[in-house]
Amino acid sequence: MTASEIVSYEPATGKELWRGKVGDVDAAVDRARRAWPAWAAQPLATRIELCRRFANEVRKDFDKLAEMIARETGKPLWEARTEVESVIAKVDISVTAYAERTGQKKLDSALQGTAAVRHKPHGVMLVLGPYNFPAHLANGHIIPALIAGNVVIFKPSEKTPATGELLMQCFNRAGISAAVAQFFVGGPEEGKALVAHRGVDGVLFTGSVQVGIAINRKLASNPGKIVALEMGGNNPIVVIDTPKVTDAATLIVQSAFMTAGQRCTAARRLIVKDSMYAPIVDEVKSLVSRLIVDEPFADPAPFMGPVIDNAAADQLVESFLYFLSNGGKAIRHMTRPNDDLPFLTPGIVDTTDMTDRPDVELFGPLLQVIRVKDFDQAIAEANRTRFGLSASLIGGSPQDYNRFWANIRAGIVNWNRPTSGASSKAPFGGLGLSGNHRPAAYYAADYCAYPVASTEMDQPRATIGVGLSNG
Repeated sequence: MTASEIVSYEPATGKELWRGKVGDVDAAVDRARRAWPAWAAQPLATRIELCRRFANEVRKDFDKLAEMIARETGKPLWEARTEVESVIAKVDISVTAYAERTGQKKLDSALQGTAAVRHKPHGVMLVLGPYNFPAHLANGHIIPALIAGNVVIFKPSEKTPATGELLMQCFNRAGISAAVAQFFVGGPEEGKALVAHRGVDGVLFTGSVQVGIAINRKLASNPGKIVALEMGGNNPIVVIDTPKVTDAATLIVQSAFMTAGQRCTAARRLIVKDSMYAPIVDEVKSLVSRLIVDEPFADPAPFMGPVIDNAAADQLVESFLYFLSNGGKAIRHMTRPNDDLPFLTPGIVDTTDMTDRPDVELFGPLLQVIRVKDFDQAIAEANRTRFGLSASLIGGSPQDYNRFWANIRAGIVNWNRPTSGASSKAPFGGLGLSGNHRPAAYYAADYCAYPVASTEMDQPRATIGVGLSNG
């Protein structure tokens, strides 16, 4: 990789996949600003129709896009295909959400005229996408922004630009110009320049807490720029009394190791009541030992592929060893079958006796297990984090779940379901270090347009009834 180019590699093979020239920040913003007035002036029905044409273009390129996602992220092909399905479904969901969240309102009064509420787009929106769901999560910002009348500059993660390019080509073929839905190639420096650019009206970010905090700090003195941050979590999955041990273990494995643990909603901490510890841990170990870890197109299909790159794999192995060196006990060792490629087997470590468990998001297939004596301690332990994205309770009664729901600090709270796999028809976001109270998914419409309150009469009519002299 050079300063003038971005190069993408396949995690599963290490081979070069894509290469592109870094874009010009000022030129990209200028192009977007010139395109915005005409796009915003389009009728809402026209913008919606063009977005629906985009969905049709994605359908035409379904296999091509799924294969590119699998190659560029390393995730299994079956999972990449579910991501493309989510991209298509996002359009109709976003149309409904825009109508519900930003619908027009009028309150008529013969003497006072009409009180109206309508919404306006912000202008030029910068979308900074992640590498784990390079099409779906970016698209979750792009579609609501376009429907609302914004133009978009999309800078994908420098680790997944090829997927970003294919996605934006679908928009452009649908009749949404490359100035309105603009693909931008760049690394961290270009990202910083775009965030700070005075011609950018909003920043929609999905990624690490370190980058999200840097964006927030950079824009702290500019309250006029809309900022939506989705920054992941140190998510707990809590197990109390349940006879369904096999099902509980399956939910734990799905939560912790799907997408090689590279989901912002992945379970990082398994908190288990004493009485359930032995059967749950034994069943999880047994199930994990059967998981297939392989390249995306392998036969039989793998449960998970590699993590995104060797640097990520190195960091995860180092984190596992850190736990073992600081009071953790290995339940299942994390191994790296090939030092040249970022494949990892799932690691599980009991950190109950650690005096200082790091409150960080370890973005990969590494699960901590913490043993507690009762439900009170479980809730307290679950809340021992600065993050607050997702949490799940396995087992217990409806009363237990009500108590869990009321006391847990998270934007997504589930019962007998994984921590991951949130519905696009619901809001998606968290609190603490997980976000800045601008949930995405169904609520993305909220940050893509701002409300304008009006009082209106077709002719001026006014009197002053008090305080005038007779002269």
